[in-house]
Amino acid sequence: MSLRTPPLGPTHAEAGATLTEFGGWEMPVEFDSIRTEHEAVREAAGKFDVSHMGEIVVSGPDAAELLDRLTTNDVTALEPGDAQYAAITDEDGHMIDDTVIYRRPEGDYLFVPNAGHDEDAHERWETHRDAWELEATVENETESYAMIAVQGPDASDVLEDATDAAVDDISRFSAAYRDVVGVDALVARTGYTGEDGFELLFDADDAEAVWTALDCQPCGLGSRDTLRLEAGFLLSGQDFNVESNPRNPYEAGIGFVVDLETEFVGRDALARVNEAGVDERIAGLTLLDRGVARHGYEVAVDGTPVGEVTSGTMSPTLGEAIALAYLPVEYTEPGTEVDVLVRGNEKRAEVTGLPFYSR
Repeated sequence: MSLRTPPLGPTHAEAGATLTEFGGWEMPVEFDSIRTEHEAVREAAGKFDVSHMGEIVVSGPDAAELLDRLTTNDVTALEPGDAQYAAITDEDGHMIDDTVIYRRPEGDYLFVPNAGHDEDAHERWETHRDAWELEATVENETESYAMIAVQGPDASDVLEDATDAAVDDISRFSAAYRDVVGVDALVARTGYTGEDGFELLFDADDAEAVWTALDCQPCGLGSRDTLRLEAGFLLSGQDFNVESNPRNPYEAGIGFVVDLETEFVGRDALARVNEAGVDERIAGLTLLDRGVARHGYEVAVDGTPVGEVTSGTMSPTLGEAIALAYLPVEYTEPGTEVDVLVRGNEKRAEVTGLPFYSR
């Protein structure tokens, strides 16, 4: 099967970006270097093409009810212009995906599945809509949209230089329409880097005009990954996977997105988990010995395996090797020492409170 190409694909190729496959898309992994791009976001601003993320529009009289029954948070609490983070769970409470849901200023809803999940999400929503006999329209608009993130302490300045109005009045997890170089864009104060910033959604045909107007460092998926890991954010399919590593939101450290007062798929299972507690929980690790912990590396205590690394990198900001791993709760207290098996060699590591980095 051929890879999907974002609207900015030719622009990235012309810029000499290194490209990679991610979630069925051909996306830029770096333009200059991961460190250069990472530091730009931490110190000033960077722009990311995130058009590989899905865009599903849900409208109609029962749109809110449909979303509320298929995601873990309280969708009915959203006013026009609001956004919220939520999980999508199966009957066992395991996370199929995580998502951001926007109630657009015009009143309908748009939710953003992760790369490669849009078709499955669209089918899931339509199947449950029909089974529940709800009146809602579900449209997969992924190919029609471009999505660009502007992240960093100078993100507001960069975006305001390209807009017709201020953006600082857009609060965290809210969205409003702005004219960006003549393009009508939904501008949301959301992001995946641990910095202030915005994510812009607009017509795919206008991608190059908006990208060019944003005067800051272009960044690829490589720096996006190091930034999100420093911030302790999960990567769908890697830090949880409903097939190979099924996890519930409490284990994954995002129990705050679960509203047990709502009747969503998986609610009863999660209510039982909430009452009983979890046996394992995601934890941050900082290596004390030289080495980098990678996905799949074993974590042990006194030679006994107790977990496995889900994500790991050398942190450009901290200058230390950091990782995420699910561990028995008795080993998740910050300061606890464990060992990570790096290429057959035990490396000492210390459990570290999340996030690793916070401005």
